[in-house]
Amino acid sequence: MPLVPPTPELVAEYVEASGLPAQHVIAVLPPRNANCTVERLAINAAMTLAPVEAMPLMTTALEAMADPAFALHALNATTGSVVPALIVNGPVARQLDIPAGAGCLGGVAGAAPAIGRALRLVMRNIAGQLIGVTSQSVYGQPGRVAGIVFAEWEEMSPWAPFAERRGVSGNAVTVYGAMGTTNICDLVADTGAGLLEIIGKSLAYPAANGFLTSSAFSETLVAVNPVWAKLIARDIPDVAEVQALLWKHATLPLDWWPEPYHEPFEKAGRILPGGTVPLVPSAEHVFVLVAGGEGNLHAAALHSWGDTRTTTRPVSHAA
Repeated sequence: MPLVPPTPELVAEYVEASGLPAQHVIAVLPPRNANCTVERLAINAAMTLAPVEAMPLMTTALEAMADPAFALHALNATTGSVVPALIVNGPVARQLDIPAGAGCLGGVAGAAPAIGRALRLVMRNIAGQLIGVTSQSVYGQPGRVAGIVFAEWEEMSPWAPFAERRGVSGNAVTVYGAMGTTNICDLVADTGAGLLEIIGKSLAYPAANGFLTSSAFSETLVAVNPVWAKLIARDIPDVAEVQALLWKHATLPLDWWPEPYHEPFEKAGRILPGGTVPLVPSAEHVFVLVAGGEGNLHAAALHSWGDTRTTTRPVSHAA
């Protein structure tokens, strides 16, 4: 893919937009454990022509990725196909033209691909994530080229903004370790409970990373289109109850796995009364937000990789 030469003048614009000194260390990024300074981020952002106004967002996203709870070293080195996805809340999403509606996960015009690509270049050029060298990813994924960057469609959501439910109001960015996207399609359900049942059951399949007993915990995320969100909230207005129902349905009977898998589940304490195994430990690990077009019919599941804890930070000095 083409890159723009990062001239000193262009880089200086990005540094200035950050509101921070050029040599300020944003984060130490593994696996190379290199200092990512504002200037180094600016160089990579300039090459993609990401909006200069996005510097505070990108800075905050890198700080969130470097949080020990996010386990960036493991994420960057794993055999899995995980990538840090960015979910943006607050006015900054519209100011930066980050999509929340139709095509928000890829294909729609806007700044998201440039922002995502800038951060992917940071992971490659600064953090040192190199396929076959420091990264053992067996397949990778398209999100490792231009990232996964989208916003919650707050105006169409019947619930409080996703970041606010995680303790951060206003402009915020959440980083989530996404294995990619999975489409969920339904043409039949006409109640909130019916939709949640089919969505929840669609999340659980035996080889999903969430079922790995080697992981201490797991998370999963569902982006619900505005039409479905309205239907769900009509019948089930409390988002915590929505999460609880999704968690309830995102389980599988133990006998869906061959016998050698049973003992590891037992030792890990993963089997519920009744002999079922949940995809994630509890309802609070099922994230729900509103995004996508008004074409109805679909939701998007973003399964997590495993030992990464989703991290949300306020975006200061936002555009």
